[in-house]
Amino acid sequence: MYQSRFVRQVYSNAIRNFSANSLKNVLKEQIPAKQAALKKLKEEYGAKSLGNVTVDQCIGGGRDVMSMYYETSLLDAHEGIRFRGYSIPELQEKLPTYAGTPGNGQPLPEALLWLLLTSEIPTVEQTRALSEELRARSKLPAHAEQTIRNFPKTMHPMTQFSAGLMACQTESKFAKAYAGGVSKKDYWEYTLDDVLDVIAKLPEIAALVHSCTFRDGNIERDTTGKLDYSANFCRMLGYTSNDFDELMRLYLVIHADHEGGNASAHTTHLVGSTLSDPYLSFAAGLNALAGPLHGLANQEVLVWIQQLQEKFAKEGKEVNNQTITEFAWETLKSGKVIPGYGHAVLRKTDPRYTCQREYALKYLPDDPLFKICSTIYEVMPGILTEHGKTKNPYPNVDSHSGVLLWHYGFKDYSYYTVLFGVSRAIGALSQVFWDRALGMPLERPKSVTPEFIVDYFKNK
Repeated sequence: MYQSRFVRQVYSNAIRNFSANSLKNVLKEQIPAKQAALKKLKEEYGAKSLGNVTVDQCIGGGRDVMSMYYETSLLDAHEGIRFRGYSIPELQEKLPTYAGTPGNGQPLPEALLWLLLTSEIPTVEQTRALSEELRARSKLPAHAEQTIRNFPKTMHPMTQFSAGLMACQTESKFAKAYAGGVSKKDYWEYTLDDVLDVIAKLPEIAALVHSCTFRDGNIERDTTGKLDYSANFCRMLGYTSNDFDELMRLYLVIHADHEGGNASAHTTHLVGSTLSDPYLSFAAGLNALAGPLHGLANQEVLVWIQQLQEKFAKEGKEVNNQTITEFAWETLKSGKVIPGYGHAVLRKTDPRYTCQREYALKYLPDDPLFKICSTIYEVMPGILTEHGKTKNPYPNVDSHSGVLLWHYGFKDYSYYTVLFGVSRAIGALSQVFWDRALGMPLERPKSVTPEFIVDYFKNK
């Protein structure tokens, strides 16, 4: 038995070293070429305009203003999100899975992390090694765990999550290196360490928040060393179903990145541009994600669907196209919106909705809430088009995720955004790494007063 443990430990250390060296070496080789490409981009196009900014855009949240350089993903209004050029169906086809073979199950989040950092599809071996690397970095400092355990149960899980990550900032390698006078050309090495450490620790923080808030404060961890990032997280949350593991893999992949302009990614990038370390930067991003207009939408959708279900049950109504249509118009005429429909950028059905729908059709086709969700999907675009007050009458990612979580007994509404936060780190922090590797400057857009706007056009 001792020999067996010893062999496993040697193997584990070997994989961990392979992962760190392999990922680090790949990035080290890429950085000079990426720096040269950025320099060439600035030389050739630096003085050219990406478009004019209207007053409506200035007042309206900067919608469609192309003013942020972001490497890892691009959102097209009519096609949806692409991660380093790959669509979600392509990720499902090409990225390694828990079974190993691409396409045999849902893609692994750690495989997506490799892709977002390196622009390369990882091998099965590279993916498994990165899983081991993240596992090795996951332990929380004792004071951070105690801090989380001391939070009142009434504190919102996102507040606990953000504060728990902040408590771990004492472990920042970048902060220590910067305080020690590290050269700018070496920022990337310490940033990479922090990025991997934060991503590794987030499931631990999230699981502890969940257990202390909704359970008994105890966490059951996998001891086999054979599970991936998502399945490890599920075990700590108290779930052992292989189907739920697959859902978590899908969830963490599709929520990981949505280009840089969304509030959580943009906040992470903005704070990172001040040379705050990845702990501080992503904690800021989590606070943005906690806002009702960003990360809380999926629970609002689920509540709306359940209210619909309850109302129909009391009135003895069936769920069908006609009754859903009547309920939708009732909602709209009362001055409320239909949650889960519309998007600031997209002008089609969100591909992240589509892949969740495909999951539901495979694993829970007869689930009552899914049937309602599916019927809504059949009629809602037509209703919203007729209503005429939304540019995009199609469902977004939030329209489905709560229904899937509820099916598996995950009924803690207020915690749903924490899952989103674990996922979003993969994309936002991959970009923070490249911000440091490319020497991106402090973000500092120009603001204007209403008086300036009036005077500006008077002088035109």
